Amino acid sequence: MKPNFSRRRMLTGLMAGAGVAMLAGCDRMTQSTQFGALLRNTEKLTMSGQRLLLGRQSLAREYSVADLSPVFRANGTQSPDSEEYAHLLEHGFVDWRLQVDGLVQQPLSLSLADLKRLPSRTQITRHDCVEGWSAIGQWQGVHLGRILDIARLKPGARYVIFHCADELEKTFDGSGRYYESIDLPDAYHPQTILAYAMNGKNLPVAHGAPLRLRVERQLGYKHAKYLMRIEVVSAFDTLWGGRGGYWEDRGYEWYAGI
Repeated sequence: MKPNFSRRRMLTGLMAGAGVAMLAGCDRMTQSTQFGALLRNTEKLTMSGQRLLLGRQSLAREYSVADLSPVFRANGTQSPDSEEYAHLLEHGFVDWRLQVDGLVQQPLSLSLADLKRLPSRTQITRHDCVEGWSAIGQWQGVHLGRILDIARLKPGARYVIFHCADELEKTFDGSGRYYESIDLPDAYHPQTILAYAMNGKNLPVAHGAPLRLRVERQLGYKHAKYLMRIEVVSAFDTLWGGRGGYWEDRGYEWYAGI
């Protein structure tokens, strides 16, 4: 999910053991080598502290149908601006395939029907955006860990990269294409799903059709929309900006735990 850059708030993270919001300054500060190193060190402390205090398998709060928000904003890209995506959308995503590759023993190419035949999970959770708004929605999809188990991870696998259809900046090297990443503990979290339905209906285009990530213990920009490919890697430092995500390459924290 792409935050509105013109309205982007300061970076927010939880300080380990304190629950105090850390404010990261303007772009000039986040691009500073020393300040960037400080943010990354604090981020590691945040991640370690949260997992120590809450446990790797602790669940984000789940709600009832009565709690669903009457309006759930579709932040960021409303529909990818590409001929490939337009073709897929026009034909109801029957030709769409989710590619799963990288450090796996069994690369996969899964249709939407393939995913829907797998056991599903439905969860009603609150989406917290870095811009400061929240909304509660119902999501249905397949547990990411199940897909990784089918693909059978190779030794050295540590991170899961999500390659998306939306390109936010036209760049010669592809660095303007949206992507995100999480580590294996979050990939195997019980509430981390690849969602194909929202509020009991097929996932709307504005919310990431045909498939999006839901990683419920992190902020909204980690919940990648318009998924096309999942790549399992040992490290992401050689991928585009080297920080593990489109917005991370532009100063956001890689671990956006809440």
